[in-house]
Amino acid sequence: MRIGFDATSAARQGGGIGRYVRELLRALAAADETNVYRIFVASPPPLPYPLPPLPARSSVFHLPIHDKWLARVWHRARLPIPIQLALGPLDLYHSPDFTLPPTLPGTPTLLTVHDLSFVRDPDSAAPGLKRYLDAVVPRSVRRATRVLADSEATRADLMELYRTPPEQITVLYSGVDAAFQPIADPAALAAVRARCGLGDSAFILSVGTLQPRKNYVRLIRAFAQSWFIDHCSLVIVGSKGWLYDSIFAEVTRLGLEGRVLFPGFVADDDLPALYSAARAFAYPSLYEGFGLPVLEAMACGTPVVTSTASCLPEVAGGAALLADPRDVDGLAAALRRVCEDDNLRRTLIAQGRARARQFTWGRAARQLLDIYRTMVLPPAQPRV
Repeated sequence: MRIGFDATSAARQGGGIGRYVRELLRALAAADETNVYRIFVASPPPLPYPLPPLPARSSVFHLPIHDKWLARVWHRARLPIPIQLALGPLDLYHSPDFTLPPTLPGTPTLLTVHDLSFVRDPDSAAPGLKRYLDAVVPRSVRRATRVLADSEATRADLMELYRTPPEQITVLYSGVDAAFQPIADPAALAAVRARCGLGDSAFILSVGTLQPRKNYVRLIRAFAQSWFIDHCSLVIVGSKGWLYDSIFAEVTRLGLEGRVLFPGFVADDDLPALYSAARAFAYPSLYEGFGLPVLEAMACGTPVVTSTASCLPEVAGGAALLADPRDVDGLAAALRRVCEDDNLRRTLIAQGRARARQFTWGRAARQLLDIYRTMVLPPAQPRV
């Protein structure tokens, strides 16, 4: 099969979808030596983030313009310039980042929709971005031959909000890279603390882009209760996304400068040690398509408090303490329990590591290859 694959987000985004696409490509490289991959990157070199190892029979096609200009051409002006002009003939095109480019008639297309947060939680998206997504994503979903959802919760949203036929949607769970495991080496833990400017004190960790739906303002309010101030710090790791001013303003309003720390984006290689160094992991998001950091923290042996919203109970699978993301006192109580109750900690650590082992990128890649085959190859005929 000649498979077109859009890796633009892998080259342009450090976290989130960028990490998802890099991990998926790395897993495909390990699982597939047969198919031909034509990797599309709407960004001229040098790339902000290097592509991972690619499948053996891969070619990378760079366009000398950025993806924002292509969005204007393909999705705003709606010029029908097919992706095959850049990639050549294709048997299948897979876009893992919400939108489909024009393709030649008859080309099967696979579209990954990670979440519908801009519909479910409209205040979490910048107005311009929301208008763009509201116009382009449903149009891409309608055009797609098949749609991948990150979770059953996202699949249900697609059916309810876009009236997508259930038989058109397949859930493809993300995986946890084998690098995410407990790190006990004191030198490695001290090094990551030093790089992130964390000092020696205990800390509660949260990981994710600074944006409204991550619910950091309420997390900071929960942390402001006196027990936490006396016992630990709050460390929020992630790049600035959008509408994040209120997060920093809340720290200032509560006088928590020096107690709530923002190391910014942390490289993937440092995350296992950072998770391992934390006393607890907090992920009180208002909405997620999957919530991979929950499983990464579990894999590293860190007890997790997460949200009752969207897919997070589905992903946690009973191995985390759940809290209503809009209930500040309830969130604070859950965090205090996982910090103080040693029996609960041991239970959550054991259950979390077992839960994380159920999600692998190898399994995701094998499932994806099966989907590619069913979309391109005719069904086998029964023997007579």
